[in-house]
Amino acid sequence: MAERFAVIDTETNWKNVVMSVGIVIAEDEQFVALDNTYIIIEEAAKVGGMYSYALNIKGKTPQMLDRKSAVNAIKDYLNSFGIKSIFAYNASFDARVLPELKEYSWHDILKLAAYKQHNPKIPPEAPCCSTGRLKSGYRVENILHMFGEAGYEEFHNALTDAVDELRIMRYLKYGIEKYPVL
Repeated sequence: MAERFAVIDTETNWKNVVMSVGIVIAEDEQFVALDNTYIIIEEAAKVGGMYSYALNIKGKTPQMLDRKSAVNAIKDYLNSFGIKSIFAYNASFDARVLPELKEYSWHDILKLAAYKQHNPKIPPEAPCCSTGRLKSGYRVENILHMFGEAGYEEFHNALTDAVDELRIMRYLKYGIEKYPVL
């Protein structure tokens, strides 16, 4: 059986505190969502943030929890699927705003998606650093455009963004062991 992993995305408020967390569970080699959950941290959401307009999404009722309960719910959810590895786009940010999840192994999707030596869809003429990383234009939306999703616009909801990040992993076709650990 392939190893299960989680893709996590967060949205933060004006004080750079997590106000929502989206989690998608998938299996290595398949990169298809098996399950998902969405949590809004009430006290942080009340502060508001750049993407407060996207906190609620059609068809998904989030769990509304305080921070401590949210962290416990996240750990319970991850552990119920036997998750040891968390993946995120720019994982250092998500790991920093969720330090309570330090016992999990964090992996960065950006470290493959934004580098020409790992992403065959980066155009040859795209300006890159000496490391191979795109100098600009490597947001999730930009990467999905490179994979042919021309009309795609990122919604900036933690759950829909986590789904998008899993889709990038599916396009890249690398096993989870290939993604760098923080």
